[in-house]
Amino acid sequence: MRAATTLALLGTLLAAAPALAQEEGKLPHVNWSFSGPFGTYDRAAAQRGFQIYKEVCSNCHSLKEAYYRDLEGIGLSAAQVKAIAASVTVPTIGDDGQPAERPALPSDHFKSPFPNEKAARAALNGALPPDLSVITLAREGGADYVYGVLTGYGEPPAGMKMGEGMNYNKMFPGHQIAMPQPLQPDQVTYADGTKATLDQEAHDVVTFLEYVANPHMEERKRIGVKVILFLAMLTGITYAVKRKVWSDVH
Repeated sequence: MRAATTLALLGTLLAAAPALAQEEGKLPHVNWSFSGPFGTYDRAAAQRGFQIYKEVCSNCHSLKEAYYRDLEGIGLSAAQVKAIAASVTVPTIGDDGQPAERPALPSDHFKSPFPNEKAARAALNGALPPDLSVITLAREGGADYVYGVLTGYGEPPAGMKMGEGMNYNKMFPGHQIAMPQPLQPDQVTYADGTKATLDQEAHDVVTFLEYVANPHMEERKRIGVKVILFLAMLTGITYAVKRKVWSDVH
């Protein structure tokens, strides 16, 4: 089961068949809570997405740029974050100067599933799973693309020749992808009782990954709104002063 899960995760995406290289599925347009100038993160969805990452994706995918303390940004308490971090061990140097391990702290980066690249490739038949820290920013189409790939698996059209070990995905360029479908309906049991459909799981984990890639988005948007309001007010004042100064000129 663990091996199947590991292979099912977002891994290194291999090249597609030449005959279909120019064909791509139309990206879904998901109504993300974080879209638009006033968008915010859906904390409940992001927490469910973290559950997906923890129980599924973290078996072979790292979040090297994220810290455990970042989880407070999706609504988890400091105590919850501390407990989540302490549930894993990270390498350290002991008092004797020798390599050792200790429970992780909120200030630690998320623990990677493999100690190094060679270990990851050895466990995954040569494939190197990409780090997911900025996956929604690194792919054209962003969150929609990642969601589309996660939900885009199916049977290949009649007559389509699939490469050995490849899987059909209508959203992936070329429609042939090395990883099997990573998410399945009811793959997790959500703590809040939400029905774990395939679409829901994909939506939630993409929301979490978008937060990880862009944790300061809400703050930047708030600053942006304030700047626009200030500039609008300044424009009004400037116009009023101009009319006052030039009111006696005919």
